[in-house]
Amino acid sequence: MPPKKKSPTIYDVAQLSGVSISTISRVLNAPDKVNSETQKRVMDAIDQLGFIPRAEARARAMQNTGRIGVLTPFFTAPSFVQRLRGVASALSKENYELLIYPVESLDQLQGYISSIPLMRNIDGLIIMSLSIGDQDAQRLSINGMETVLIEYSHPQLNSITIDDQHGGKLAAEHLINKGHKSFGFLGDIEPPERLAIHPVQSRLTGFTQTLQEAGLSLSKTYIRSAPYTQKESRQAALELLSLPKPPTAIFAASDTQALSIMKVARQLNIKVPDDLAVVGFDDIDVAEHVDLTTIRQHLDESGKLATEILLARVEDPSRPPQHINLPLNLIERQTT
Repeated sequence: MPPKKKSPTIYDVAQLSGVSISTISRVLNAPDKVNSETQKRVMDAIDQLGFIPRAEARARAMQNTGRIGVLTPFFTAPSFVQRLRGVASALSKENYELLIYPVESLDQLQGYISSIPLMRNIDGLIIMSLSIGDQDAQRLSINGMETVLIEYSHPQLNSITIDDQHGGKLAAEHLINKGHKSFGFLGDIEPPERLAIHPVQSRLTGFTQTLQEAGLSLSKTYIRSAPYTQKESRQAALELLSLPKPPTAIFAASDTQALSIMKVARQLNIKVPDDLAVVGFDDIDVAEHVDLTTIRQHLDESGKLATEILLARVEDPSRPPQHINLPLNLIERQTT
């Protein structure tokens, strides 16, 4: 009878990767404190060897930990808060804790994706508005980390998405039906972050194409790219509304930026909707309070549904991956 093959140890990982055992420990337990190059060397060695840290802990982890993790950028943005509210609502009915992992850099994201499936200190993972590559998805799947993506899709993992281009189409159709001929757009078209999903370009594409199909156009002069911060959104809105011939209708890629447009319009004594129509995107809580016409994506529901899918997979990992596209609706209020 051949001898049983010895399981790879942390010493084997250290030898193959060329780093110290303490560095490997940091990669697994505090990935944000290790640079991306070292992370990659260690994780490549772990993948090559099939190393599983702390076999006895791994055995215990095969039982439920009673914790669900959420990876999310823009942790305090209203749309993310509402999604988290949906997650918390679904978990409140179950005996699970919620752990939030705020992601502020690509290195931090890669660190979490590398370490979380191996350490197994949670039962499942919800990843919001972050792109996941093939290697990331493979690592999550091989290590049995049940995962649901929100706003991004990968064939190996469960996902909940929306059609952002269709959202732009809905906004354009609504403003065309209201008789507008001059249009503006404000959104974070080319943000610097490489880690997050950036759906704004798709919303702009849907908006522009629908105008063109109706024989109308959106000139580059009437397009402003601005981050979601109030200061920069208001500056972009001021530039649009101070043009010699300002647009009579503006589609904002988020409700928070639509609110900035409305504030600047008030300061310039431009009446909404008599002189200017405004359409937002998201339907965050405050949109109803200010009577903002907007494209509703079901934020709370997406968090709730993601949690329900995740818990079902934790209970029965043999379930096939689910890919759900949630509908978008235009909610007409008093700004158009």
